[in-house]
Amino acid sequence: MSSIIYPNQIEYLESLRAEPDPLIKEMEEFARENRVPILDWKSAELLEQIVLMIKPKRVLEIGTAIAYSSIRIARRLKKKGTLDTIEKSLDNIALASEYIRRAELTSKINLIEGDALAVMPQLEKKYDLIFLDADKEDYEKLFYYSLVLLKKGGVLFVDNLLWHGYAASSKVPTNYRNSTKAIREFNKLFMNQDALWTTIFSIGDGIGLGVKI
Repeated sequence: MSSIIYPNQIEYLESLRAEPDPLIKEMEEFARENRVPILDWKSAELLEQIVLMIKPKRVLEIGTAIAYSSIRIARRLKKKGTLDTIEKSLDNIALASEYIRRAELTSKINLIEGDALAVMPQLEKKYDLIFLDADKEDYEKLFYYSLVLLKKGGVLFVDNLLWHGYAASSKVPTNYRNSTKAIREFNKLFMNQDALWTTIFSIGDGIGLGVKI
């Protein structure tokens, strides 16, 4: 039986990683310096591979942050592919808008301002790929909205299912207890769905993949 051992194997993978383009590198540095949660680069590469494989025409992202994953998704879309991304933080929206402009992706990325819990019930068209990365306490409700909006055969990609390792830990810091409880409950829900074929991978902070049956 093999396992990923931190940090030496992660350092090895990083040594093999191609140098990111200047904008992506800048965004990663900005996120690190300002403690903005963005998708782990290994998870981001997996997400890009999925986009390349399934060739989605319509993608929904729940939780834009500074548009790091938005840009990485949009760059892998086919010519007519589009991404709708929802963000409620006005500060994040300002940053995301500027990064999207600099990436020259304003025609492919539709940045929607608002709380996803209020926005998603108003969406009418279905999506080929949905990426869920929002407030952990809201994951269950957002998951059910995602099931409604996901096409049959579509892919649901969920971040943070190992939640800094706390999902599998007996010792959880006080300030992480509520979110860890929410993730543990969500993982049980996610892995016991009749509507999805689901798997959780120990990539990045834990990636959930579900294909709608």
